[in-house]
Amino acid sequence: MEPSVSPTLNSSSSSNLFDELPKEKSWGVTELYQWEGFWYALPHLKAAITARSQFEASDDDILLASSMKTGTTWLKALIPSIMHCNGEEDSDDDDDSNDPLLRNHPNALMPSIVQIFQENPNPYLSGMCSPRLFRAHLPYAMLPESVKTSGCKIVYITRNPKDTFVSLWHFSNAARTPEKGPSPLNKAFESFCKGVHPFGPFHDHVLEYWKESVKKSEKILFLKYEDLKRDTRGQLKKLASFLGRPFVKESELDKVIRRCSLERLKNLEVNKNGVDNLLGIANSLYFRRGTVGDWKNSLSTEMKERLDNITKMKLEGSGLDLETS
Repeated sequence: MEPSVSPTLNSSSSSNLFDELPKEKSWGVTELYQWEGFWYALPHLKAAITARSQFEASDDDILLASSMKTGTTWLKALIPSIMHCNGEEDSDDDDDSNDPLLRNHPNALMPSIVQIFQENPNPYLSGMCSPRLFRAHLPYAMLPESVKTSGCKIVYITRNPKDTFVSLWHFSNAARTPEKGPSPLNKAFESFCKGVHPFGPFHDHVLEYWKESVKKSEKILFLKYEDLKRDTRGQLKKLASFLGRPFVKESELDKVIRRCSLERLKNLEVNKNGVDNLLGIANSLYFRRGTVGDWKNSLSTEMKERLDNITKMKLEGSGLDLETS
């Protein structure tokens, strides 16, 4: 895909400049705009551009970055739990009275930089408790410069592209109105393979962060969802150490694993009810199966082979291996 030429924004002509950007419909419905080689819904693009120039990162900030539907919601629970549990006074391991997940959807514990600037182009963020926890689906190149140059740590999570696509397809369909009906699988798959989906192309997104993590391992921790599922304890110890909050006791690790289990999160009242006010999406839609290999229930052999070939071609020579089984 040829990268688009990015016009320079100014307040008087920004609407006209956006109209000049390459534009396509993702999943046959959502209109996306291409900016610097990636695709955005227009409100997200405008907010991201504002955030890139105005967001000021602090040295102790933590940013969770990802492409969509790669296990992000699990990390939105795990990271605040690690930061919180390691600061809790010794208590009964089953005492959840101070657990922030009881009262907050994971989205609220790690607010989106894009959504913050979408709601208010001049947000007051200095009053947030330190360390501040944020999340973003933005490509690395689109991150605010202060995130890259400060001591702010980045945790990146990715996943098998086939499972990513299927999870994204289910999530998008669940958020659609009954009148619109589900997006046809074939059309959605075609868009994903072309890279035309929110914050896509998927492989380019992953590669940007992977290459930066190789150069700056002390700043960017690159995680794979499959590794987290396969070796949860080992991966969480690595994550906690990276965040500067290593587990002192195994009981601390046990508490985080129990509190953040998918089954528990799905059954918490705060996640079973309520709606994301900005997106209008039910809180419950962020929790589905969370299994590795779920793509086998949706994709044909031809689809599997096509996406595997794209993955092999895109990642060739990078040193990165995304599980394709």
